[in-house]
Amino acid sequence: MTRIDRDFESAVADTVRAIPRGQVASYGEVALDAGFPGAARAVGNVLRRANGLPWWRVVTATGRLAPGHEAEQAERLRAEGVRVNRGRASMRRAT
Repeated sequence: MTRIDRDFESAVADTVRAIPRGQVASYGEVALDAGFPGAARAVGNVLRRANGLPWWRVVTATGRLAPGHEAEQAERLRAEGVRVNRGRASMRRAT
């Protein structure tokens, strides 16, 4: 793994850990906040491999849940107070 890969993974992990309980962010928002705009798909790859990150707080730009993990993700989000309807999480952020 290159230094750039480690830097990217570390930045993504830090960004995902910073998403407050009860809120969600899109893959693209995570990439942008981590300093790697346009790397939304790569964020998904990091989340697929990472343990201990609150992966369930990351959804698509339209709020769609992670394919193959919809039931678990919806359950975890609802437990945190996020509204989930028809496989999509509410993208509204608390103020």
